Amino acid sequence: MPSQSGVPLRAPAAPGALPDAAAALIAEGRVARLATADAEGQPLVVPICYAWDGAALFSAIDAKPKAKPAESLKRIRNIKENDKVCVVVDRYDEDWRALRYAIVQGRARLLTGGPDFTRGADLLLAKYPQYREMRLGRDSGLMIKVEVEKVTHWAFSGEGERD
Repeated sequence: MPSQSGVPLRAPAAPGALPDAAAALIAEGRVARLATADAEGQPLVVPICYAWDGAALFSAIDAKPKAKPAESLKRIRNIKENDKVCVVVDRYDEDWRALRYAIVQGRARLLTGGPDFTRGADLLLAKYPQYREMRLGRDSGLMIKVEVEKVTHWAFSGEGERD
């Protein structure tokens, strides 16, 4: 349940343990921001498409044009150096009473195949028609899996802004 006071709610990442509103926001979100940091702590934030299975987030490094090979992308290099990541899923609305966000903190794993890769690909293919059009592979490629350790959720309560 969202906070009535505007104070972030903290919930364990176990499936079913999230408040319904937080789980729905994460499941329904279309874009999120992935934050990584290199070994020296220099942060990088990139927008991602993702899928949520109730316990982990999956994001493919897909065929959209990139300046470098997938393995050379800064987010991938950062994850290899430091697997701690953060993902923000938010909903903005001009009516600020509808504002909400979920912050997912966890550890990232780079998947190149196997059952987790296939599960993530299936979820992404089901969620995004663009992945079906570009024929995202189900068997191999490069995908980020965020294993959730903590979720913080906030929703505007209508009683004013509070931290």
